[in-house]
Parts: sequence; structure tokens; C-alpha cells
Amino acid sequence: MDHLNLDTDRESRLGFPEVIYGAVKSTKILAAILGRYSDSGKNALITHLQPEKSADLVRDFADAFYDPISGTLLLHLNDLARAEEHVGILSAGTSDQFVVNEAFYTLNFLKVGSARISDIGVAGIHRLMTRIDDLKRFKVLIVAAGFEGALPSVVGGLLPQPTIAVPTSVGYGVAAKGVTALHAMLSSCANGITVVNIDNGYGAAVAAYRILQQFCLFGAH
Repeated sequence: MDHLNLDTDRESRLGFPEVIYGAVKSTKILAAILGRYSDSGKNALITHLQPEKSADLVRDFADAFYDPISGTLLLHLNDLARAEEHVGILSAGTSDQFVVNEAFYTLNFLKVGSARISDIGVAGIHRLMTRIDDLKRFKVLIVAAGFEGALPSVVGGLLPQPTIAVPTSVGYGVAAKGVTALHAMLSSCANGITVVNIDNGYGAAVAAYRILQQFCLFGAH
């Protein structure tokens, strides 16, 4: 497809490559894009990919990995079993797992070790309090929560690391598909937490990566 205009210079400009938003692209276009990356020996990440599209892509690209919970697809899943876990991805409940996994697999794409810690929301805050010492080992924290979105404020008031809050569309009624959580996080009294858009696990992961670059831990791939 000659009309494809991939941003191949993004990695040299910013230190991380272009990522493909899959929701509104056809399987044919996505396959062409993945083919370009595969032919150049590079990995690729697709976000918001529907299962019916993934089936064809996984068949066409033998090493491809698809996570149906988050809708993310990687040409190659990096083996980070022995990598240091620089980012902690916290979530209030397992209902937030789709956002957690999007952040987790984005960080895998960027070759950053991370750990997922779920079910530590404020409805049972003792579960968070028993993990405080363990959470101190991470350099950056990503915190996902729906409903009233209180968890990032609590984490931001207890731990010193850069904290990136992700409101999720989990909840009902006045939770308004994540709008209430978004407003709560934006008006948090926890000093200096960063807030990304609703359900934006990818954006939170890239924000964490940019912070880690300033620690000189990661550079251009």
C-alpha cells in the first residue's frame, strides 16, 4: 500500500517508535503496516484491536501475540522475565484489568519491566496498606481506578514516586463511564500526580517511559 506514511523517524526524535491504533483500521491495512515493520526487522504494537481482526493477523504473523483483555497485539512479545521491574501498575479492582494490561504490554513493547498489582482499591484499603513497602521499589507508579477514582490520591499521598493516574470507565450511574473518576483525579489534593485520559493505559505507559528516560535507564531502541 503506497499511501501508507509511517512515522519511522519518531524513534530517533522521541526515543520510542510509532504505535498503531487499530480500532478503525481494516485488517488489510493493519496487515500491510505490520508487514512493513516485520520486513524491517522491527517490533510493532497495535492498541484497541478487535478480536475478529486479531485472528487474521496472528495467523499471518507467526510470532504475533494478542491479549484479548486489552486488545493489544505485538509482533513479538519481549521476554522480560529477568528484567528489573521499574514500573508498578496498580489497579483498584480486576474490572480495571483491560487498562492495566494495555499499560503492561505497552511497557513490554518498550522493553520495560513492570509488575501488575490488582485489587488494592479503597473499598478494602487494608490491601493497599500491606503492600506499601513493596511498592517503594518501583521508580514510577501507574494507578488505574474507576467509580470515584480515589486510589491515585491515596497512593500519591503515601508514596514519593512519580504517579500517573488512569481513570477507567468502570462504574455505573453518576460514574458516567469514567468522567467522575477523571474529574476526581484532576482535582486530587495529592501533590503532583499526573492524569491521563479515560482508559488510556497506553498513554500512561508512555508517560512512565518518558520519565524513565530521564533516569537514563532507557534510550532509543
